Amino acid sequence: MSNEKVEVMVEGGKATAGPAMGQAFGPLGVNIQEILAKINEKTADFKGMKVPVTVIVDTDDKSFDLEIGTPPVSELMKKELNIQKGSGLQKIKKSANMAIEQIIKVAKMKTDSMLSKDLKASVKTVVGSCGPMGIIVEGKQLNIILKEIDDGKYDDLINSGKTEVSEDKLKQLSSDLKSVNDSLEERYSKELAKIEEDKAADTAIAEEATEKEEPSS
Repeated sequence: MSNEKVEVMVEGGKATAGPAMGQAFGPLGVNIQEILAKINEKTADFKGMKVPVTVIVDTDDKSFDLEIGTPPVSELMKKELNIQKGSGLQKIKKSANMAIEQIIKVAKMKTDSMLSKDLKASVKTVVGSCGPMGIIVEGKQLNIILKEIDDGKYDDLINSGKTEVSEDKLKQLSSDLKSVNDSLEERYSKELAKIEEDKAADTAIAEEATEKEEPSS
């Protein structure tokens, strides 16, 4: 028996037969629609998230098995926070304010694939992933949160695996996020103005170049 492994990244419950799928499975002579149906069935719980899937094909009888991974940490965080993407301007605008309970929830979902020694280590890894997305935790910068985790401030929550966040706390997190962003906007207002100025200059240059390329009548 000869097996062939094909690794794909799909949107949960919405895998489609695009060119990439055709190139991956076409040479193996398998029923692509059957594979897609099974992938969509198995990934339905991850709707709206990117999910890694490994398809193991028996090249003799064309049967297949699936190994469904968990979405990347960034996808799980976006789902948990109900945001489409992180902040492209992490320094001057934060995209979300995450509760430590939400961090624990994501860490519990990923702890096996992280190969961490314990849940606390996984929590620290998830916190580290917040930086590139412009996410703060408990209204604080990540270096402060990581130190607090090391100091044991959240040990009771981590050890109990608490993942539920009260409505009052969610409201407070939202309020804190606004305060942080207001402060950052004031601090970096000149930088924001420079960004807009550069955008306007780039637009003007592009328009001027277009006018020069157009033939005169």
